[in-house]
Amino acid sequence: MDPQAEFLGSLGKHVAAARSMVSVVIPVFNESENLVELVQRVGAAMAPTGRPFELILIDDGSTDGSRAVLERLGREHHFLRPLLLIRNYGQSTALQAGFDHARGELVVTLDGDLQNEPAEIPRLLELLQADPTIDVISGWRKQRQDRTWSRKVPSWIANRLISAATGVRLHDYGCALKVYRRSILANVKLYGELHRFIPALAAEAGARLVEEPVRHHPRTRGSSKYGIDRAFRVLLDLLWVMFMTRFLHRPLHAFGAVGGAFITIGSALLLYLAVDKLALGHPIGGRPLLMLGALLTLIGVQLLATGVLGELLTRVYHEPQGRRQYVLRELETREPPQRP
Repeated sequence: MDPQAEFLGSLGKHVAAARSMVSVVIPVFNESENLVELVQRVGAAMAPTGRPFELILIDDGSTDGSRAVLERLGREHHFLRPLLLIRNYGQSTALQAGFDHARGELVVTLDGDLQNEPAEIPRLLELLQADPTIDVISGWRKQRQDRTWSRKVPSWIANRLISAATGVRLHDYGCALKVYRRSILANVKLYGELHRFIPALAAEAGARLVEEPVRHHPRTRGSSKYGIDRAFRVLLDLLWVMFMTRFLHRPLHAFGAVGGAFITIGSALLLYLAVDKLALGHPIGGRPLLMLGALLTLIGVQLLATGVLGELLTRVYHEPQGRRQYVLRELETREPPQRP
């Protein structure tokens, strides 16, 4: 290829990338005291970059007047797009609503409590743009400004557990400050409380992730919406994420493995009792092992049947609608040389 044409093509791609629109997506719930400063600080962080951007604030059914504040701010700031959910659905659904309405090629998320620093957004955007092989930059609150026993210790345990279970090792799954390429988010759907596991879900969709230390501030206004009670919900969600990332397309392997183990143990117990009865003449009618062996065998058969039904549902989901079980990464190709 002609060096001049190659240089111009590279320059054109760089300029286009520099102008990529950015969508800043923030779910809020009862954060009326922080909204004015939040909008101002996001605008102040993004305006000097020269990038076109939009700020999507999703009100998740607030009851403290946040809706009225958002409506007023939406009239005052052209870049603000408020989304008002009809009731409180939870953070995952609010984020999904923001992703569905985002128009930018790059999507930034952060919390609305101002503990994340909006001024970090341009730096993370530059890091993502500098390396086209990276799809997600996840913030790491290395110097986290939260209470130790109620927030930091449970978070440390959860991060280790999630990293071990999913194979996606991050120091800080709970940091809301992240930057995504929109093409990756198109293959991630959030239900329930899965917002904590977006990096693992993105990795399952083929994303390449890096973690970057970011600043963190103590909460100065409003109250935290998280408590120690969320630990149990995290464990339940983790079980679902483990199943979805490992066995979504082969549920028989999951249910069949457990069912097969139960059937093997149950059959061994029943065989032992049969030998004890037939060869040695011992009564077995009132022995607990008989009940245990029959119960394990029955449960194992039911699990195998569940796995078979799961395989059928997987095919029903994909085949009639023409859905593929895979996602292809777009291949960058060089344009053929132009003859003068």
